Order: sequence, then structure tokens, then C-alpha cells
Amino acid sequence: GVFLYNHLQQKVRNAEALAQKYKQQQEALSAQLQVVYEHRSRLERSLQKERGEHKKTKEDFLVYKLEAQEALNKEKQDSMNRYGALSSQHKILKNQHDDVKKQLLDLQLQHNSLKLEHRKSLESHSQKFAQLQQEKDSEVTNLQDTVFKLREESKLLRKAHQEVHSQLLSAQAQMEEFRQLKEALQKMPGLR
Repeated sequence: GVFLYNHLQQKVRNAEALAQKYKQQQEALSAQLQVVYEHRSRLERSLQKERGEHKKTKEDFLVYKLEAQEALNKEKQDSMNRYGALSSQHKILKNQHDDVKKQLLDLQLQHNSLKLEHRKSLESHSQKFAQLQQEKDSEVTNLQDTVFKLREESKLLRKAHQEVHSQLLSAQAQMEEFRQLKEALQKMPGLR
């Protein structure tokens, strides 16, 4: 009985020691678990904060992207408007240049025609004058009247020739001005 009692007491002491050991382990595990919970709580708060900041950053980026897109679209529209205006101006100037070129060609043709007519008229007048010189002395008075009329006509032709020549010079100056304007337009980067 004593032996059994001692044996049972030994088992109780061993059980108490084991229970004490398990209790200490449980307390250590509880402390570790508490640390883990606190760490997890901090991580969750940090994650929540990061998510909030990420959401705000994403919203800010979307707003910035939208504003940048609007600014780009506005700049693109302005550029297209400027290009359209320059293109229209270029077409107008090109049409004016073509008109002036055609006008210059017409004036050159008119000038050449008047020049030829003037030369033919001078030749004709010279022939008539020579012929009239050879006619009878009785027709001297009539010849003088005719020569006077022919000289007046020659003056008018010369005057017309001078006017056409002046118009030609003016048209050439205007064409040079349009050429310079065309070169200036071609140097503009938007038009190119």
C-alpha cells in the first residue's frame, strides 16, 4: 500500500510538473500569440492605410490623365484650326498668284502684239511717206496733212506701248511680291 501510495504520489508530482510545464508553454504561446495578433493588427492597419493611399493616388492619376488628355485634345484642335487657317490662306494666295501670273501673261501678249503693230505701223508709215514723196508736186499739201496724221497716230501708239510697258513692270513687281510671300509661307513649319 505504501509502495502504491508512493508510486501514485510520484505520478501526481510528475503530472503536476508536466502540467506546470504545459502551463508555462501555454503562457509562452499566449504571449507569442499576443505579439503575433498585435503584429497582424499593425500590418492590417498599415495595409488599410496603403490601400487608402493607393486609392487616392489612383484617383489623382486618373484626374491628371483626364486633364492631360483634355489639354492634349485642345492643343490638337488649336493646331488643326491654325493649320486650316494657314491652308486656306495659302490657297487664296496661290489663286491670287495664278491670277497675277495669268494677267502678266496677257499683258506680255498684249505688249508683244502692240509692239508688232507699232513696228508694222512704222513700216507702213515709212512706205507711205516714201510713196507720197514721189507723187506729184500738186499733192504736197495733202501729203503734209497725211504725214501729220500719221505722226499723231504713231505718238498714240507709243503712248499705248509705254502704258502697256508700265503695266508689265507693275505686274512683274506684284508677281515678285507674291513669290516672296509664297517662300515665307513655305518656311512656316505648320504649313510644311
